[in-house]
Amino acid sequence: MASEFNPWIICPEPNPHASIRLFCFPYSGGGASVFTSWAEYLPPEIEVCAIQLPGRENRFGEPFFESLSSLVQELGPYFEPYLDKPFVSFGHCMGSVISFEIARYLRKHYKKQPLHLFVAAHWAPQCMHVIRPIHNLSDEDFIKELHLLKGTSERVLQNKDLLQLMLPMLKADFTLGETYQYVHDEPLQSSISALGGTEDNRVSPDDLLPWKEQTTGSFSSYMYPGGHFFLHTARQKILQTISQALQSYIEHLK
Repeated sequence: MASEFNPWIICPEPNPHASIRLFCFPYSGGGASVFTSWAEYLPPEIEVCAIQLPGRENRFGEPFFESLSSLVQELGPYFEPYLDKPFVSFGHCMGSVISFEIARYLRKHYKKQPLHLFVAAHWAPQCMHVIRPIHNLSDEDFIKELHLLKGTSERVLQNKDLLQLMLPMLKADFTLGETYQYVHDEPLQSSISALGGTEDNRVSPDDLLPWKEQTTGSFSSYMYPGGHFFLHTARQKILQTISQALQSYIEHLK
């Protein structure tokens, strides 16, 4: 269903018996495939549904979004068929703020909120003034920043033809994230867990703490070994954190 009628939401291993859906939002340049194997390491009560943005993987060639508000308005309605069960969200970097704004969209339009938001490697949305933008750099300097972030495959970075093919999508994603304008609203009721990398030179532990202002529920923060893309180097630890955090919800829903 997701792949045929809903290009935005892909469930790699559909699980109709799951009691909770986990929506996963990728980082800049990333696609739904980042989360393909997650279901193997999470409790069977959780169905993983990954968000696929235009311009990558099976949506390669589709127009990119450079405005986060426009993206949310386009993406939001596609969640409606998936709101029949309790849900939680995970986002990494750009995906964190998209997941946050989608949560606010669903609250406004469907009176539904995630049970829990897991936000990784991103400032709290009201603190975007601390960002050092790179989307407006020259291609040469932008590529240097990609090397420093260590999130883009070396296979891509070392292949000039492939890099030139992907550069417009990468720049569009960074534009989307770095030009985001936060608008004040009431905090979510969703619990929030903020995740960071101990060697992340872009987002510090202190940048994560203001996320607690965005919830009337519980807040926690976790640090993992690795840089900005600790999502890959500390995947098992992250999945353990998610599993443990959701266990109480699973027990309650039985």
